[in-house]
Amino acid sequence: MIIEHRGKTPRIHPTAYIAPNAVVSGDVTIGEGTQVLFGAVITSEGAPVTIGKHCVIMENAVIRGSGGKRKKFPTTLGDYVLVGPHASINGCKLEFRAFIGTGAVVYNGSVIGANAAVTVGAIVHIGTRIPPETVVPLKHIAIGDPCRVYSPSQADAILDELIQRNFKDYVFGLGDEQIMAEHYSRSLAAHRDDRETDPVTEFENTAPVPTVTPPKRRGRKTEH
Repeated sequence: MIIEHRGKTPRIHPTAYIAPNAVVSGDVTIGEGTQVLFGAVITSEGAPVTIGKHCVIMENAVIRGSGGKRKKFPTTLGDYVLVGPHASINGCKLEFRAFIGTGAVVYNGSVIGANAAVTVGAIVHIGTRIPPETVVPLKHIAIGDPCRVYSPSQADAILDELIQRNFKDYVFGLGDEQIMAEHYSRSLAAHRDDRETDPVTEFENTAPVPTVTPPKRRGRKTEH
């Protein structure tokens, strides 16, 4: 389903595939040969989403660009990125050939370097940079720039890190007294004016995401 949202119609390369029950909404650009599988949702909620060529967005993944009046978090996927089933990608950048495993989450303002992997169930929190060729292990949590990677058993240290970063202020620009759901629901009410449409399929000769020279392939390093 292709949705016009806030007057923006998705731009989808004619060689890309969008599954019949996938949703692409708003200011979204999808490049050559990219495959968006069943149940996936790609949506521009206040900031654009740009996906390069030959990416794979697997079943039930969610990719979101987010932003309001104060802050913008566009989402960019470089070429040959793979996003696994049930993954959640929010206002971040995934560089050339990044891999996001099943059920992994990448939050706003983060960068996943070229050839890096965020494995099954791992979480990359706000404003975190994962260096190229790095692996975030299964169900671990990466925080910061430079990043530290915590195991699920380090709950107290993780909580301390998150309190310091203040998700509510970082993502929404809201103070303690403001209600996040109230703010977000007002923004999302714009979907009442959505309409189903056909995608724009006219592309210039240049790729929607600048093509990068593939880095020399090495064994990935694991962060601990």
